[in-house]
Amino acid sequence: MDSTLQDPKIVKNIVHAGTKVVPFRDGTKVKFHYQTRKCDEVRTLIDDSRALRKPMELVLGKKFKLEVWESIVQQMALHEVARFRCDRSLVQQYPFVSKTIRDAQKPREERKHCCGMTVQNEGIGYRDLDELFTNPQDLEFTIEILAIESPDEYEKESWQLSDDEKRTLVGKLRERGNAAYREHDMNAARDSYSYAIGIIEQLMLKEKPDEPEWIELAQMKVPLLLNYSQCKLLEQDYYAAIEHCTEALKYDPNCVKALFRRGKAHAGAWNFARARADFERAAELDANLHTAVGKELAKLQEQQRLRDVEDRLKYQKLF
Repeated sequence: MDSTLQDPKIVKNIVHAGTKVVPFRDGTKVKFHYQTRKCDEVRTLIDDSRALRKPMELVLGKKFKLEVWESIVQQMALHEVARFRCDRSLVQQYPFVSKTIRDAQKPREERKHCCGMTVQNEGIGYRDLDELFTNPQDLEFTIEILAIESPDEYEKESWQLSDDEKRTLVGKLRERGNAAYREHDMNAARDSYSYAIGIIEQLMLKEKPDEPEWIELAQMKVPLLLNYSQCKLLEQDYYAAIEHCTEALKYDPNCVKALFRRGKAHAGAWNFARARADFERAAELDANLHTAVGKELAKLQEQQRLRDVEDRLKYQKLF
């Protein structure tokens, strides 16, 4: 048994026995529901994850801010329900953990950063948590273990991965996105490409710009930006497509696909001069595109003619 639970600062009472004892190790993911109560006469409820409709997920060994939770869940079996009374000295961080969880349910613009100075001047932002922070006390946690997954049973989130694992995941995400694209599942394809782009950006932050490692990562990023922009083109989200093609051109100024797709996006957004410039530059770089570019320029000319007609009609109505 964990030495923490032999300490009188933690008292465990089983409410419902578990169904299976599962070994724990660093990297194990534990999913559980929890209730947090004060240890007063009426056992005042502070938090209930079921009310949020979202269980807690904890990855062991990642230095979670509330260390006592790591200790107590490791003394439980799958589907067990137990109550733990924890001494105030072990739960001093709980108000901040609770704030983070509560804030996650709010729209981003309503969330408020909570630094030490803010706490001193304005409090945590929730009356019950402010009171708990000012007057620390023992807390009771009722924990129900829903799932226990070993590190090789689930796909790790990017923050859990080493740099080599992140590179491997980028390749898998690109393949997954390509497969979804072939199946015409644009949402899944776009999400896979976007996730992969985000991981590469994390890796690039660790390297110096224009150093060999940074350049290699930039080369990995370009096809993902192009794939993402293609999804956005098909969704008629033209400005997002323009943005991602422009970023690809920062890494590869002569990228024909980026120029051609940005030209189509500019055309869709009725930026005719910019569309023409991109198409013509793409044709200069790749003679095989002359026919395709000619068709796009013809469509562009027709779009511009229709736009001019619409504008004339609007002006006639004004006068």
